[in-house]
This record gives sequence, C-alpha cells and structure tokens, in this order.
Amino acid sequence: MTQILIERCPQAETERLVLRKWEERDLDGLIRMNGDPRVMEFFPSLHSPEEARRYLEISIQQQEKHGFCFPVVEDKETGAFLGFCGLNVPGYSDPLPCGPCVEIGWRLIPEVWGKGIAVEAARFWLGFGFETLQLDEIVAIVVVQNHKSRRVMEKLGMKHDPAEDFDFPNVPVDDPLCRHALYRISAEQFLTQANG
Repeated sequence: MTQILIERCPQAETERLVLRKWEERDLDGLIRMNGDPRVMEFFPSLHSPEEARRYLEISIQQQEKHGFCFPVVEDKETGAFLGFCGLNVPGYSDPLPCGPCVEIGWRLIPEVWGKGIAVEAARFWLGFGFETLQLDEIVAIVVVQNHKSRRVMEKLGMKHDPAEDFDFPNVPVDDPLCRHALYRISAEQFLTQANG
C-alpha cells in the first residue's frame, strides 16, 4: 500500500450509515463495545479501558500508514457509534497462512445485530477495495464457532475451503478459540456478483 491511499479512503455514507476514519471521540464507544461479553465472546478476554485506548491508538496508526484500518461505523441519523467494519492490513507478530493480505472484518454493538449493518457496510468496503484500491482478493478470518460472522461472510459471497482452516498464531492449540476459518473473495467474484 502506498501513502496516496490515505487520500483515496473516503468518509462515505450508505443508506443508514456513515463510514469514517477513527477519531479520539470514538474512545467511549470502543470502551463500551470491547468491554461487552457478548461482543467479545470469540476473543480471549474483554478489553479494559486502557486496552481499548491502545486499540484506538493502533487503529489510528494503521489508518495513517495504510489509509484505512477497520473504519468506524456510525448511525447516519443520530451519529451514534455502532462499531467498526472495513478493510485492514493484518499486523500480527506471526504471519497468517494467507498473508500478505487485506482482510475485511467487523465488530458491532449488540443493539444493531441482525439488522444487516455489517453486510451494508462490508459491501461498500469490498467495492472500495476492488474498484478503487484494485485489490485482487480480500479475505476474512473468523473463529470457526462464530456462526453469526460466518453467515455475514456467506451473504457477502465469500468462499470457505475447510482445507484452509488454520490455528491462529500465538493461541494455544488446546484453546477453543485457536482454530480459525479463512474466507476469500476475488475481484472477479465480487464484480460478477455486483453485476449479476
């Protein structure tokens, strides 16, 4: 990714949402969301306020470096923080089997689950990734037991091959959260679906 992508990553609006870069004002919403056991069910632990602040700092650093980092989702009518959804360049200490890559992901407050918010936001970001950034492929990574997120990936037209499932780096192999499923969508698949 080059520095010019920062200019090309928009603040955008969909039918119900504003999709934008992280700002300091998002900290309170992030603390609430990452401290909610329902939201963090498939993560090793809840985030403390200090961990949420560090997450925000890393997200801002990543968006400065790449032009994006799981952008914020807010309600268009109220301006309320709903979570995040969008593209990210993974920066884990150990490489992923699909890396280097650009992933799509989301995390939303429970009050908006089941309302199509993740699909609405993710479709925009897939289009941006393929049409503006000219990516060849976008991946999604999910704990195998996270069936809600897997349904979203399927609604987006992403494909899963069980042979590509993998143990997540730095998670003990006997941990129930270790095994992850990999979903993929190519530019060709997305554009065929969008025009189909």
